[in-house]
Amino acid sequence: MQYSVRISDYQQNKMINMCDAELIGKNIIDGDLKIYISENYYGKHIVNKDEAVSLLKSASIMNLVGKETISLAIDLGIGSESGVKIISDIPFLIIFNT
Repeated sequence: MQYSVRISDYQQNKMINMCDAELIGKNIIDGDLKIYISENYYGKHIVNKDEAVSLLKSASIMNLVGKETISLAIDLGIGSESGVKIISDIPFLIIFNT
């Protein structure tokens, strides 16, 4: 599995936007809601599972999209299934650990 990642600093916190790599460039449509999973937002940097684990463990703020990405975070105890929102069969999860 590969993950697409963008790393940035936000108010002195490490923030990552991460998604399942195959979601880059996809439009998600659910009724009037339209979300574009852009390379600009979710990153051009492709990482493997080991690097994704390291990034998830080191970030304070995470914007996660995709079944594999969110499953990885939950398996690490970083997120909770109760916080996951499903939009057109695609899971989304935002985590603040500041």
